[in-house]
Amino acid sequence: MEETNREAVATAVQRVAGMLQRSDQLDKVEQYRRREARKKASVEARLKAAIQSQLDGVRTGLSQLHNALGDVKDIQNSLADVSKDWRQSINTIENLKDVKDAVVQHSQLASAVENLKNIFSVPEIVADTQVLIEQAELLEAHRKLMDLECSRDDLMYEQYRMDSKNTHDMNLIRNYFGAVQGLSDDLAKQLWMVLQRAMGTVRRDPTMLVSVVRIIEREEKIDRRMLDRKKQTGFIPPGRPKSWKEKMFEVLEGTVTTRIEGSQSVTREADKMWMVRLLEITRKYVLDDLIVVKNLMVQCFPPHYNTFDRFFKLYHNAVSMRVQELAAEDLEANEIVSLLTWVLNTYKSEEMMGHPELLTEYDINLMDPLLPQEVVDELLSKYLQTFTSNITGWLRKALETDKKDWFKETEPEADQDGYYQTTLPAIVFQMFEQNLQVAAQINETFKEQVLKLCLKQMNSFLVRYREEAIAYKEDHLRDRLLPQCYVQYMIAIINNCHTFKESINSLKKKYFKSTEPTQNDAAIEKTLNDVAKDGCQFLLDEVFLDLEHHLNELLTRKWLTGTHAVDTICVTVEDYFNDFAKIKKPFNTEMTSEAHRRVVVEYIKAVMQKRITFKNADERREGADRMIKEAEQFKFLFRKLTAGEETDRLCDAIAAIAEVFKLTDPTLLYLEVSTLVSKYPDIREEHIVALLAMRGDASRDMKQMIMETLNQNKPTYAGITQPIFKDITVPTVTMTSMSSSMAATANKLLK
Repeated sequence: MEETNREAVATAVQRVAGMLQRSDQLDKVEQYRRREARKKASVEARLKAAIQSQLDGVRTGLSQLHNALGDVKDIQNSLADVSKDWRQSINTIENLKDVKDAVVQHSQLASAVENLKNIFSVPEIVADTQVLIEQAELLEAHRKLMDLECSRDDLMYEQYRMDSKNTHDMNLIRNYFGAVQGLSDDLAKQLWMVLQRAMGTVRRDPTMLVSVVRIIEREEKIDRRMLDRKKQTGFIPPGRPKSWKEKMFEVLEGTVTTRIEGSQSVTREADKMWMVRLLEITRKYVLDDLIVVKNLMVQCFPPHYNTFDRFFKLYHNAVSMRVQELAAEDLEANEIVSLLTWVLNTYKSEEMMGHPELLTEYDINLMDPLLPQEVVDELLSKYLQTFTSNITGWLRKALETDKKDWFKETEPEADQDGYYQTTLPAIVFQMFEQNLQVAAQINETFKEQVLKLCLKQMNSFLVRYREEAIAYKEDHLRDRLLPQCYVQYMIAIINNCHTFKESINSLKKKYFKSTEPTQNDAAIEKTLNDVAKDGCQFLLDEVFLDLEHHLNELLTRKWLTGTHAVDTICVTVEDYFNDFAKIKKPFNTEMTSEAHRRVVVEYIKAVMQKRITFKNADERREGADRMIKEAEQFKFLFRKLTAGEETDRLCDAIAAIAEVFKLTDPTLLYLEVSTLVSKYPDIREEHIVALLAMRGDASRDMKQMIMETLNQNKPTYAGITQPIFKDITVPTVTMTSMSSSMAATANKLLK
């Protein structure tokens, strides 16, 4: 208290000090005193009011506590009186047991009286109900059945209330109403029969279906009422709950399943297209039925049944089970494709579940897949295995058929541009195209897998194709008269390579989205080029076999005195190339270039073989002039065959060699040889030695000087596009004879 007083005094001092900080404020001291007095009076008044209010509340509380105490005492007294009266009335309650039994008996008798009419007419009502069921008067039959069941159930309930352990009386009632359960079963059979035919019934007589649904709804209400009473009393009538609503959905599910399973009208043995027919029938049934459900059946069921959603799921599940059964069978490749195309594409398309009339009722994206992904993958893998086996057999058979054509006595067919060809590329790529079109129906990824598999098999096939072409050539070499159209069919084989390339590029462009090359592209390209190159080489071999005799006449004494060997060579080459004109570019162009090169090489080989050694300047001049003339003949021929393209360089090699022979001054021989070497850097030492030996007048010192100088200034020929001398070898015998000649000359000089 003292501390509070001190705090109050300190606060007052601070307040007064705040008021009297300036001298002019002393004049207002009285005014400040009055103001503070008013504030003090106001505070005291509020305190008094608050204390008074608290005192009134305490007074009221004490009064209420006093009253409550009196009420508690009154209640105690009343409870004591009630307890006393209850103890006194126990005997009286025991004396009223007979009255209670009488009340129960009265209730039973009242129930019996109420159902007396039904009880005595049970056989008659049962018979009438049976007739109504047979006549399909289902609503009326159900009304009578409910009356019978109600009478039975009420009597059994009253008996249960009176004596639940009296099984004799319960059985008596049950047996008396025994026919009622049979009626219920018969009515149920009629209901299930109508539901099994729901698709037809809703079109023909929708009121029948509505009646069935109404009966089932009534029974559902009775089931719920009986179950509620069971919770209260423990009694439930026999046959309850019937659960007809649950049974109805089971019947509908079975009906849908049976309809889907019963759509197979043919088997594989009877029709190879059985899978396509089965899936089409299923599609039509499902679509038609769901449209009927949407337009008609939904109106026959209560909204809370979600009828369309329920049927949509039933059909989806039934179809899923059916396609899984089909997938488990031993399907052939075309059947796998038909099934997967239907499952992955047709099922959700506008032709079936995605039909415009159905989209407004259900989101097809919410459906589970018809087939699990692992089953789809397994089917795709099985198809690829079967396809690989089949296509290997197809390609082998196609090649065997084409081989038989190679031995025909008639020329192969020509395309619209006049190029020889066989039917092999068309057959192969028609086969590929058909399978790729089928694969494209499934999905893009699978289509590209099939394309890659086709290209892989194509690579293996082309390797066999090349082997057969080589064997064809070897058979021909055993007897060049057979086959009669060997050249024409070899041309067709070469042209087929070009067709194969075009067809492969077309397939890739059409069925392969990526522009990246596949792992088989390089191998296929190389094999096709090898086959074409081999074919061109085989044809050139054929040409040069016919030219062999005439080539052997070149640069001989007979040739020097005058022969028509080159004339014959040109005529023969031109005649062959009239046939070779039916070879497609670029093979035709490459073959002409190779023939040109080979003719020149064979001519130069004849020079290097030293079939003749010129005896004097006249022979050298005559031989050189003849070589220059024949070089011009070759130029003219190959300009004609190449449609005017540049062909001089190769033939100029013959003229350049002729210039070496034609030179009359041996001292200038080095310059002429150097010119030859500068034009044709691939010429080797043995070639120069052979030329000098054929000339016949070069001294040993001159030969040695020429060779040493050339070796010191040997040019490179790495960049030459058409080397001529690179593939020309000088026979050993020639080199030996040259060495012997040089040795003999040396001995003469020494002597």
